[in-house]
Amino acid sequence: MHVRVRLDGAEPRRWQIALLERIAATPGIRAVSIDAAQVPNGWPDTVELLFRLEALIHRLPRIGSERLPPTALDRWRRQDAWPDLTIDLCGDLPAGPGIWHLAFDGRRGDDALLASLLAGAVPRATLIADGRIQAEGRLGTDRPGILLAGIDDALARTVTLIAAATARRAAGRSAPPSAVPEPSPRPERTLPGSELGSRAARMLAGAVIRRLYHLCYRAPHWRCGWRHLDGPDLIDLGRHPQTGWTDLPDDGHRFYADPFPLAYAGSTHVFVEEFPHATGKAIISAVRFGPDGPEGTPVPVLEEPHHLSYPFVFERDGAVWMVPESSAAGRVDLYRATRYPGGWVKEATLLSDVVASDATLLEHGGRWWLFATVRDAATEAPAGSGSYHDALCLWSAPDFRGPYTPHPANPVLIDPATARPAGRIVERGGQLIRPVQDCATGYGRALGLARIDRLDPDGFAQTLIGLIEPGPAWAGTRLHTVNSGGGIECIDGSARAPRIRMPGRS
Repeated sequence: MHVRVRLDGAEPRRWQIALLERIAATPGIRAVSIDAAQVPNGWPDTVELLFRLEALIHRLPRIGSERLPPTALDRWRRQDAWPDLTIDLCGDLPAGPGIWHLAFDGRRGDDALLASLLAGAVPRATLIADGRIQAEGRLGTDRPGILLAGIDDALARTVTLIAAATARRAAGRSAPPSAVPEPSPRPERTLPGSELGSRAARMLAGAVIRRLYHLCYRAPHWRCGWRHLDGPDLIDLGRHPQTGWTDLPDDGHRFYADPFPLAYAGSTHVFVEEFPHATGKAIISAVRFGPDGPEGTPVPVLEEPHHLSYPFVFERDGAVWMVPESSAAGRVDLYRATRYPGGWVKEATLLSDVVASDATLLEHGGRWWLFATVRDAATEAPAGSGSYHDALCLWSAPDFRGPYTPHPANPVLIDPATARPAGRIVERGGQLIRPVQDCATGYGRALGLARIDRLDPDGFAQTLIGLIEPGPAWAGTRLHTVNSGGGIECIDGSARAPRIRMPGRS
């Protein structure tokens, strides 16, 4: 298949080169070329100035949005036979057979993406052909409020979206029918000089405040909450329980997060991520729970040279297994306990060469399924290389040990509000409920409950049926995990950890 991409030939941007390279590496693509257009209006000069200010203040590189010289397109300037598919990034081609138009919030051109981000929205990208959506997704960022990081993260995920849709087309897989939504009201894409000055002042003030905060507090800092479960759990309630939560105490020099309770061999342990601020690298720890709660403090049970978190533990075949997050190592590993709750030995590598967050296993339909959000960048890639939270990918295997096969529709979902796993998937009344993290306005801001409507080798679909937020019943600004087991239910969220604790305060 020959794919042609229509783009700005005078001022191409780095994300467009990345897109051309991704398409060229796709099986079934025999040729990739460009249609170099002359786009009359680029982004306003004030926006480019804002990008430079943000790069300086936040120490960010320019990635996808970086301007490149026209010579960067030279290797793609070939006119083979008429293309089988044209992808219009400029938005000026008329509709016709074999033409895909890229739109953001229903409007064509990447200036629509800029306008959406300037308005503080979470942009929705769509690929449209003949009045039918070929692919769509809401584009997340790991640095909300910073335009440069937001646009670079969005452009990186746009590459994911287009490349995946092109791969499906090359493999002969058609998109499910979907009507094109009405365009959102057009926000301003300009940035007046006065607004530029205001943004710059806010950035400088914010940088000073963050610096002062980090001088006074250890950040980020998370905390775990627990309760005895003798009635409906958080998923059944759809809200915080009236009994509230009891904090799992920490000493302020470390935090605990991602709690996973498990009952095994007559006892209940809660496994957590333990993050010592002094090392900046997390390990997995566990604490036994008795009738009165935790019996002591969490004890380290697994440490690797890389960061570990989200200790997904489960019992199978008479043993206890764990799949901790190891995205910093670029793989997903399976461990087995030889001296429970410790003695963990690595049994298998389930996935390699992938930056996967919060891997969650589910046995369903005679197969094992692995859910994780994936960042399309190397582990050492800087901010602006794509979000960790917005692209859900699936793999399946005949056994939990593997081998795992990627779902042909990956990523099956692009949405920072409903993609990233937030705990074990549970069954309620014959329906599968998947806890998800709402990261639309920041990492782990709220806990969503999604009903899985379809899960098979050909497709995936889910519906958000509930949202639980921090508030009076769970103080702080974040809530991003829920798990239960052994009569214990656990959640986690944000906390403050003063560097100097006043006497008499825990």
